[in-house]
Amino acid sequence: MAREKDPQGRIGRVRPIAVIDIGSNSVRQVIYEGMTRSPAVLFNEKVLCGLGRGVATTGRLDDEAVERAIAALRRFKALGKRAEVSETHILATAAARDAENGPDFLDRVEEMFSRAPMLLTGRMEAQYCAWGIKSGFFRPNGIAGDLGGGSLELVPINGEIEGGVTLPLGGLRLADMSGGSTKKAVDIVKKEIGKTNVQWPGEERIFYAVGGTWRSLAKLHMAVRNYPLNVLHDYTVETDDMLEFCDRIATKSIDRLAGIESVSRNRRGLLQNGAIVMAEVLKNIGAKSVSMSSLGVREGYLYSLLNPDVQTQDSLLAAAYDVAILRARSPRHSVELAEWTGKAFATLRYSETENEERWRIASCYLADIAWRAHPDYRAQQSLTIISNAGFVGINHEGRAFLSLANFFRYRGLGTKVLPPEISKLASERTVNRARLLAALFRVLYLFSASQPGFIPRLGITRSPEGDVEIIVPADMADLIGERPAERVSQLGKELGAEIRIAISEE
Repeated sequence: MAREKDPQGRIGRVRPIAVIDIGSNSVRQVIYEGMTRSPAVLFNEKVLCGLGRGVATTGRLDDEAVERAIAALRRFKALGKRAEVSETHILATAAARDAENGPDFLDRVEEMFSRAPMLLTGRMEAQYCAWGIKSGFFRPNGIAGDLGGGSLELVPINGEIEGGVTLPLGGLRLADMSGGSTKKAVDIVKKEIGKTNVQWPGEERIFYAVGGTWRSLAKLHMAVRNYPLNVLHDYTVETDDMLEFCDRIATKSIDRLAGIESVSRNRRGLLQNGAIVMAEVLKNIGAKSVSMSSLGVREGYLYSLLNPDVQTQDSLLAAAYDVAILRARSPRHSVELAEWTGKAFATLRYSETENEERWRIASCYLADIAWRAHPDYRAQQSLTIISNAGFVGINHEGRAFLSLANFFRYRGLGTKVLPPEISKLASERTVNRARLLAALFRVLYLFSASQPGFIPRLGITRSPEGDVEIIVPADMADLIGERPAERVSQLGKELGAEIRIAISEE
């Protein structure tokens, strides 16, 4: 059977690209849809080989771990071929860098792939970690920390990336050096962290946490809190809360912890060391909060390869528009919706912060992605897809805004409509603005029939007394009817204003 050249569920303008990350604990391949500002993941697989286990004491990669890694890499090569990957980038980090037999291992990798792996120095790891944060957060300002199996990188980031340090505090290395003693591990971490002097690059004191062990720590924290959103990226915790939690993890039996089922068994062994390092870093640098990142060295490396013009694109809006291309009836209509609602918010005197404007535009791009579903399930489908989408460049309150605007668009705004649980993550202002945007959606889609070309001709005015008019062109007056009138009345309730439909005489 002939293969599809451009599957309809994929962005046709790009070709897959893969990054293989040979770490001290895991060997992972991620195949991305293509070189875009916010690439979707086509395939993701890791094998916990433990290459770095024992390196601190023996100076060598474990022979069994090496063979497991080689077997995993052989499979990754075959998977890349099946996915028609255009290029594979291979990155090697602390274990291969520090081990006596690391060069021999890397020679075998080069022979297999016919290209030499890029052996990252500690400074390079810090640099790409920071690029990953820059790729995944909107205007990040703080210190990024990447905890791997062999090392910990700390680097300030605020527009520019300012140096950074590498410390021998990876989870596997710390386990080897401490011999499994929690007290010894704490002493080692305090000593190493105490040598550092990483300065904050700005006034915000956000610590961006990268690495599988810290993501597992966050998963457990979310489970304990019964958090209403199962998305790790930009999950943010105040420092005092995280310090108390880390102390609990470091001093209690892991298997007896509430919510431990949320963490894979393979990751549990390093949780205590991860908590010890997290706590000492937070105390040493004086962080105010911790934000978890699902992006790290791999994504930072890809980001560094992008054209500078693409790097400056908004990752959230780029990803949301790609979803519109794939799922909306008319991406052009989505853009018109974003432009018109921006003018409407200004006319109605609803000021927007920079983030609120981004959230509104993204919500417009996503407003029609559930049209193929049964009408009774469009609200829930929109809510599920949007709240759990692989978006970056947006915090959890922003996800709540996107989800609520599109949930209420389908479910309605009556008093009997109960808000979904994700609304707990949003302020009253955010919920109210999401409802207003939903009310506008409910009016505009009835007039436009989800087709482009009409919305730009629709007008909206607000008098000094606060009365609002929706103005329909005379040649389209037949679109006025009972249902649009009901929706306009509903919009008036959200605005707390008198509102009517008028016909333009032009």
